[in-house]
Amino acid sequence: MHPVPASPAHFPQILALNAAAVQQLSPLDAGRLASLHQQAACHTVLLEGTKVLAFLLAFAPGASYDSPNYRWFEDRYRDFLYVDRVVVSASRRQAGLGTCLYRDLFELGRKRGFASLVCEYDLEPANPASAAFHHRFGFREVGRQRLAGGHKLVSMQHHALAVGAPEG
Repeated sequence: MHPVPASPAHFPQILALNAAAVQQLSPLDAGRLASLHQQAACHTVLLEGTKVLAFLLAFAPGASYDSPNYRWFEDRYRDFLYVDRVVVSASRRQAGLGTCLYRDLFELGRKRGFASLVCEYDLEPANPASAAFHHRFGFREVGRQRLAGGHKLVSMQHHALAVGAPEG
């Protein structure tokens, strides 16, 4: 299975996947997704026939994206790909789809000459699956940020994209 570029035809299924995982993500509606798609440095999907099984959305510096997590990285780093969200269908978790999307993003980042991949995952409320996933890829914490009026704590993660470096 190989990631392919997302298109507006995939948006209804992407929105459904996002809604099913909204407790770990920010909500999306059709207008916001269309806007993010236009700004994204990478927006890919994994398909089984025409069914979207997973998607990844990432941004480079200079996007007009208003995410406080994206802004945190933009304030501190010059050369990065920010993984905004990676979502895998509940029926396909633990099947390697997230790994497939991340490996593709690592390759894209290296080809385009980015210095690093960055992302965040929740510490409060805890998201141990995401923590373990990112640990396997060699991400390391470079900061923390409180959100949602102090009710949410996220771990800001960084991975250097050295040429030939192993991952996941």
